Amino acid sequence: MNYITIAIGGLWYAAFIVSTTLHEAAHGLAAKKLGDPTAYHHGLVTVDPIPHIKRSPFGMVIVPIVSFVLNGWMIGWASAPYDPYWAQYNRKKAAKMALAGPAANLCLLIIAGLLIRLGMQLGSFGAPESIIFTRITTAEPNTLANSAAIAVSIFFSLNLILLVFNLIPLPPLDGSNVLMLFLGDRAAEKYQATLSQPGVRVMGLVGAWYLIGVLLPPMQGLALMILYPGLVYR
Repeated sequence: MNYITIAIGGLWYAAFIVSTTLHEAAHGLAAKKLGDPTAYHHGLVTVDPIPHIKRSPFGMVIVPIVSFVLNGWMIGWASAPYDPYWAQYNRKKAAKMALAGPAANLCLLIIAGLLIRLGMQLGSFGAPESIIFTRITTAEPNTLANSAAIAVSIFFSLNLILLVFNLIPLPPLDGSNVLMLFLGDRAAEKYQATLSQPGVRVMGLVGAWYLIGVLLPPMQGLALMILYPGLVYR
């Protein structure tokens, strides 16, 4: 592994830490606002990554590093505690709390897109001829602008990955709670009992790992159409 790969890995990990920390802090803040202060009392409604890493060292340290070594990009996870009794009796609020994390990733994705457009307006960035995760935008090689282009490309790509992955409607991902907004009490109770089964959660993760490969390309295409109106990437 050469120094360039290590440097890019460092950028991926920095983006992952920031994005995952804000994702989990958003869950905790939404829960507190909606009536469950559990995450707040655990010190997890914070942009300081250390408490989140201490709670989820495997998902925030080991898995991201291993996924980068194996795939060249990062995935991982963290968690924010909540009161299951509160969630049981406040299902719609719990669903809104679950969606706060992906909403944070969407905001970060938009910020990355705005930074890319700003760089283009300033003449520092340009639209690439082909797209990879580290080249959503380009700049003159061997310049500070090129390093910035790689960093913002990674930030854009990672938050798109986290957004799409977490919205897959399979347990234990956040998207599995969306149905709670539309189900009646009896149906929601049965659905919630199903989601809590360990076997269902394992199968959900396996299914989500397969689906991310199917869903990500068209979602990336949609994001690029918005970022670069009139250009088509295949």
